Amino acid sequence: MGRSRLLFYLVSLLVSATSDYHNTSRRVCDLKGIVDDCVCDVETTNRLNAVHIYPKLKRLLERDYFRYFKVDLTKSCLFWPDDGRCVLRDCSVESCPIDELPRGLVDDGYDCEHNNEKQFLSEVDQSVSEREQVAFATWDNHDDAAPENFCELDDERSDATLYVDLLKNPERYTGYAGASPRRVWRSIYEENCFPNGRPKVYSRFTPSGLCREERVFYRAISGLHSSINIHLCAKYFHKGAGPFSKPTWSPNLSEFKRRFDSEMTRGRGPGWLKNLYMIYLLSLRAIVKAGSYLEKETFYTGNDEEDRRVKEDVLQLIESARSCPGTFDESDMFRGESASLKEEFRLHFRNISRIMDCVGCDKCKLWGKLQTLGIGTGLKILFSWELDQSRNVTQRFQLRRNEIVALFNVLGRFSSSINALKTFRKLEEEEEKGST
Repeated sequence: MGRSRLLFYLVSLLVSATSDYHNTSRRVCDLKGIVDDCVCDVETTNRLNAVHIYPKLKRLLERDYFRYFKVDLTKSCLFWPDDGRCVLRDCSVESCPIDELPRGLVDDGYDCEHNNEKQFLSEVDQSVSEREQVAFATWDNHDDAAPENFCELDDERSDATLYVDLLKNPERYTGYAGASPRRVWRSIYEENCFPNGRPKVYSRFTPSGLCREERVFYRAISGLHSSINIHLCAKYFHKGAGPFSKPTWSPNLSEFKRRFDSEMTRGRGPGWLKNLYMIYLLSLRAIVKAGSYLEKETFYTGNDEEDRRVKEDVLQLIESARSCPGTFDESDMFRGESASLKEEFRLHFRNISRIMDCVGCDKCKLWGKLQTLGIGTGLKILFSWELDQSRNVTQRFQLRRNEIVALFNVLGRFSSSINALKTFRKLEEEEEKGST
């Protein structure tokens, strides 16, 4: 069977599998029922997130320990020669020297003035204060090494690896579109196949006939993709009405529907949104499973009072997550005949973390690298436990600060995406009322 015919066949399988979404509701956000490959439903997840997880995470991720992420945005793409740089005109990163900026601008998080809109949209603000730079040096000395990883880690000792303030660089619309991002996502979906003897072509949809390990892998990537798209729609760039008006970022319902509406995605959009719930629950489960490890973490920044408050907030979040009777159950994965897939699974995800260096927009690369590291850290936590001869569970992982930061921030991204669905649901309702 030719590649194009095989792809058409797999797409047809998925459209058939997702037919239960058709004609149930005209609203994109009206999702219901069990989340695939999880032990929790959409309604319970929404309540858990709205009441317990999202408010706590929002406060926690504003703390110094979690707001600074160390990343190398200069690494070259290993897969093709033309996308290892920004494809947008004049979008190279230019951080201003701290000593040349007025104190008020530094404190308020502003950067140099730019004449090009796309440069403004995609630029990463790398400005940090002198006090913060001194603190970072002590953080590095306090950090520990991590062994087995599901991600390709940046060399944190390299001069090219710098701290980025995530609050100054929120994930939102950047104008990055076209052939470059399509090639990145196509490579992620199609070039990480499991050689189990069944000829398949992978894409953003999940065909039937996959074992659970394969389904979890592809739903995790699809959920990440959905979360990124939701944030681009929730914080969409709108030009000001006049020449002196400031641009704003606000929800764009039309763009959201274009990406997820059942009628505009041949029935697949709601399934993509459900995959967001799957990776959210997987990440939440990872934090719960790492609870005993995180209880011993100092969350060191050099400020004893700040560190104490961060730990209190982390423990409260873990306790809230534990209150949910079931999220994601990893206990039956990589057992029996599927045990051999574990290393394949890990290597495929490491490959995806390398592909993120091919993203041609620095802000998109920043959040892509952080979120793949966050998911990879979650996978390491879930699948790095072993049973000893007495059937006692033994922890087999260590986490670097950057991995902890990425893990909590990626859960924050998924939590924020689920929360944003409430906003789009209200906008859909208002649109319906306006049309009647």
